[in-house]
Amino acid sequence: MTKPAVLQVGTYPEWDQVPLDAAYTMHRWFEAADKAAFLAAVGPEVRGIATRGDLGASAEMIAACPKLEVISVYGVGYDAVDIAACKARGIRVTNTPDVLTEDVADLALGMALMLSRGMGAAADWVASGDWAAKGGFALQRKFSGKRAGVLGLGRIGAAVARRLEGFGMDVAYSSTAPKAVAWEFVADPVALAARSDFLFVTLAATAATRHIVNRDVIAALGKTGMLVNVSRAANIDEEALLAALESGSIGGAALDVFEGEPKLNPRFLALKNVVLQPHHASGTFETRQAMGKLMRDNLAAHFAGRPLLTAVA
Repeated sequence: MTKPAVLQVGTYPEWDQVPLDAAYTMHRWFEAADKAAFLAAVGPEVRGIATRGDLGASAEMIAACPKLEVISVYGVGYDAVDIAACKARGIRVTNTPDVLTEDVADLALGMALMLSRGMGAAADWVASGDWAAKGGFALQRKFSGKRAGVLGLGRIGAAVARRLEGFGMDVAYSSTAPKAVAWEFVADPVALAARSDFLFVTLAATAATRHIVNRDVIAALGKTGMLVNVSRAANIDEEALLAALESGSIGGAALDVFEGEPKLNPRFLALKNVVLQPHHASGTFETRQAMGKLMRDNLAAHFAGRPLLTAVA
């Protein structure tokens, strides 16, 4: 029996690559020197695309695959997939939600703690010998008992909010509509920021949410307010954020995602009031293995004629 042809957009760990190679004829787009020529050659046979949330699948890639039936995304975000092109042709799209929720929420809280307590700089203070030579580290900001805003109360946002309750925080949230939760609903992101000492950005990225954290939201956080983003870089106006961080008009930012990553704006690297992470909120062995299995299970379900496990289109 001929194995289905699958276009592989990016690299996967060995624990995913081996079973993928066994089940499908994998065409490694990411290894091609001339990607347009590669697509022209293999595209007519491709029935599936295996991709990652950061890589997606463009309209051009989809158009080059006339037999394409399914796109399986390794990651919860699928904003880099041209959903309109998929819907126009009846191409199914899946992602890997739930399995990464807890790890992403853990990192969000970890980054917020690092930012508020200056833990990175404090570790450097010890390692450099400054503690012994200059004395105690500068006072930092309290985390527990503060006011927190969660922008986007999906799976990850709710997991963040539950953790914040454990720190005795006064939690509020913004979402498309009020939800059946005990936390206060604040419809306007500016108003949410104004009542928050810490603003956590956890909403999905869409055309409507692009730069939802804009100059007004950032200004509303104020001089001691802190921003934490574990969603998508496009949800934040980076230029407005950088200006606020450089001027000290907000207290700081903890960021796991950036425009143009991994080549982030070098202005971030000169700042002292930031915690910068390499887009690894889901980066544990347990979660990445679960993500890979769900991505592969969706492909297997499609080609076996079974219902998709986590369809988004």
